[in-house]
Amino acid sequence: MSIPNEPESGVLLCGIIRRPETSREKIISRLENEFGPVDAQSEEFPFYLTTYYEPEMGENLLRSFLTFEKHVSPANHAQIKLKTNKIESEFIKAGNREVNLDPGLLTAHNLILTTCKDFSHRIYIRDGVFAEVTLMVDKGKLAPLPWTYPDYQLPEVLDFFEKQRQNFLAFRKNIKSP
Repeated sequence: MSIPNEPESGVLLCGIIRRPETSREKIISRLENEFGPVDAQSEEFPFYLTTYYEPEMGENLLRSFLTFEKHVSPANHAQIKLKTNKIESEFIKAGNREVNLDPGLLTAHNLILTTCKDFSHRIYIRDGVFAEVTLMVDKGKLAPLPWTYPDYQLPEVLDFFEKQRQNFLAFRKNIKSP
């Protein structure tokens, strides 16, 4: 019989898609006010692999990723997603979002994203929030799954998150050492 226990905390992360005229620094500052200091930032790059957000947010969108210093429990997934939704609502002009925020958790074994959209591979958490494993460790490093968004499959994005995962593994090892 398995015995229930609390899951290990992981690295809080956030994907950002923004309109070019919306300040990345302002978005990051707002996220830091809510979740604490950013630990690492990816390079920003054009968001070109889908036009999904263009009707609402316009063209020439930019994509980047952050990780935060603070480690969080998977139990906080829903609460974090609801907070990032609130932050998104602070960046609405003329009824349209200027930023899309995708929070998640990076663990030793996977990268989990949260969303308010249900689908076959997502599991309901609570309060209208679902979670999905977006990347999982395969052969010692993060790898995409059939439903992984195309931008999370880019080599530079996989490299960014794998580097952050390795940092997390080193952190875990250091806190467990006498």
